[in-house]
Amino acid sequence: MKSEILEIRTTMTIITRWDPFRELATLQHRVNRLVRETSGETSLATKGAFTPAVDVYEDEQGIRLKLEVPGIDEKDLDVRIENNVLTVRGERKFEKEEKEENFRRVERRYGSFVRSFTLPTTVDSENVSAEYKNGVLSLQLVKRAEAKPKQIKVNIGQQPVIEANPSTAA
Repeated sequence: MKSEILEIRTTMTIITRWDPFRELATLQHRVNRLVRETSGETSLATKGAFTPAVDVYEDEQGIRLKLEVPGIDEKDLDVRIENNVLTVRGERKFEKEEKEENFRRVERRYGSFVRSFTLPTTVDSENVSAEYKNGVLSLQLVKRAEAKPKQIKVNIGQQPVIEANPSTAA
């Protein structure tokens, strides 16, 4: 009896929920990689797009994004907000100073990228700042004043005092 219970518990930990969309995404990724490899796009790192990593932080005051974009000149970055969508575009250009045949291995990705983020309606799209330092693009999006939390003081245990009018008490 004890071995049967152990066997059931082991089986239950192995079961995972099937997600058909995950399977389709995996298939799409494999097909895209196959097409890129056969077209020669991955033969040199000078071609193709890359996707910079991004961290998103949110607090009561606003939303902050940090994108890792080392090796990209500030003039090659474009940040826009249109229809509540923040779009960051950029391009890391391949340095042609080195001859390609001298490379033993190239792992960094070169080319253009586009990252888009749908913003909540609480963000004030007129109050956005951007800073580029040490290969990190920081974007600060301020929330609208009506979206910021307001603290309301709650009086506990205090009852309003009603004084009786001496002329009507008699």
